Amino acid sequence: MFKAIALLTRRADLTRDEFIDYYETRHVPLITSLLPQVRGYRRNFLDHDDRVAAPGAPATDFDVVSEFVFDDRAAYEEMLAAYAVPETARRIAADEENFVDRSRTRMYVVDVRDTGTGAEN
Repeated sequence: MFKAIALLTRRADLTRDEFIDYYETRHVPLITSLLPQVRGYRRNFLDHDDRVAAPGAPATDFDVVSEFVFDDRAAYEEMLAAYAVPETARRIAADEENFVDRSRTRMYVVDVRDTGTGAEN
């Protein structure tokens, strides 16, 4: 398995619910249709109102942690090549303009370590 994560921030004029609805109903289908190399695609939406889960934590500057899972690094690189196709990049960027503050997007490759507790990863 090979994984990348993205930290995305919603546009300032959208509510949390509007952001989630657009992401789930419009953007996810677009990504899965254009980038079939993505084997798993999980969105972890922050609950900015939940002060109990992380007392004393600093304010966050993003709204979702998106996880992209690939079979291996080669599949990830195939996805990058597919994303680099001008029409694909244009379609994704145009769609992101509808719900994401693209100037604040960050994406990272991560090294996953599992404790093996049986909890869902």
